[in-house]
Amino acid sequence: MSAFAEAMRERVRAARAALAEARTAGDAYAAAVAEDELDDALRLALAHGVTTEAAPDGDDGQGRS
Repeated sequence: MSAFAEAMRERVRAARAALAEARTAGDAYAAAVAEDELDDALRLALAHGVTTEAAPDGDDGQGRS
């Protein structure tokens, strides 16, 4: 596995964790920022052919809740 691919996967994992934390805290602003980061990380991963695991709740981060 390339260092780039692992870095992209870690970025996606971190963004998903930040989004979950913001949602749990009820922080709408932090959730919006985290959603944008997740969307960007997933877009970049896809553009470079890096696969990412699905989120535990099935949300791939591409839609809005």
